[in-house]
Amino acid sequence: MNRLLGKTAFITGAASGIGAAIAEAFVAEGAFVVIGDINAETGTARAAALGPNARFMRHDATDEAQWAAVMAAIVAEYGGLDVLVNNAGITGTESGRPHDPEHTSLDDWHRVMRINLDSVFLGCKHAIQAMRATGRGGSIINMSSRSGLVGVPKTAAYAASKAAIRNHSKTVALYCAEQNLGIRCNSLYPASIRTRMWDAMIDSADDEKQLLANMPLHRFGRPDEVAAVAILLASDEATYITGSEFNIDGGILAGTATSPK
Repeated sequence: MNRLLGKTAFITGAASGIGAAIAEAFVAEGAFVVIGDINAETGTARAAALGPNARFMRHDATDEAQWAAVMAAIVAEYGGLDVLVNNAGITGTESGRPHDPEHTSLDDWHRVMRINLDSVFLGCKHAIQAMRATGRGGSIINMSSRSGLVGVPKTAAYAASKAAIRNHSKTVALYCAEQNLGIRCNSLYPASIRTRMWDAMIDSADDEKQLLANMPLHRFGRPDEVAAVAILLASDEATYITGSEFNIDGGILAGTATSPK
């Protein structure tokens, strides 16, 4: 249980959901974890629950000044950054307003892009600088989505933002390799992971039953199943993996489970 022993990790949007599961898993594997989130109450409680190897820093992932300040604090207090997980994100549908290609407002589109995509750009930028300064390399893990690989009619901005994360992750990976920085960058593509995000999208037990029937494994994924892949990519077991993408979707993107007739 020491696959991340001695490593310092910063995880955005880690007060709840998949980010919280990754933080818990990283601490269990020996890492020191800095939990970043705009929700100070939940983030502080999450860090306290994880014990002395975790702390909370209030962090708006869309604010470049806050990125610079957090990176400087981590380098000064812990000697450097080894792992960044760019996890913060929203679907945009939380507002209840339409997010299809025809009716999405420009303001709503921009909000999703700021939180989902600009935050990843800023995180990669400042993590590269922090990791370069220590010279010990590192791992950047960007949270995309199955929605970044396929079209999603009712969440147009979300799908577009997650698709852009896919491409930018590969660009970051190649840039860091070209610079001989020892910094790897990979992306994760979860689908149907049961978190609070799904509560607003499931209207009834029948609705959930239909969803499960269309999934190859006939169940939702768990946040800890995403965290397991993040552990691998953060560890020294993955030092030859960069620019790669990992589907964590129960087989959804493999094709159809419908038997041919």
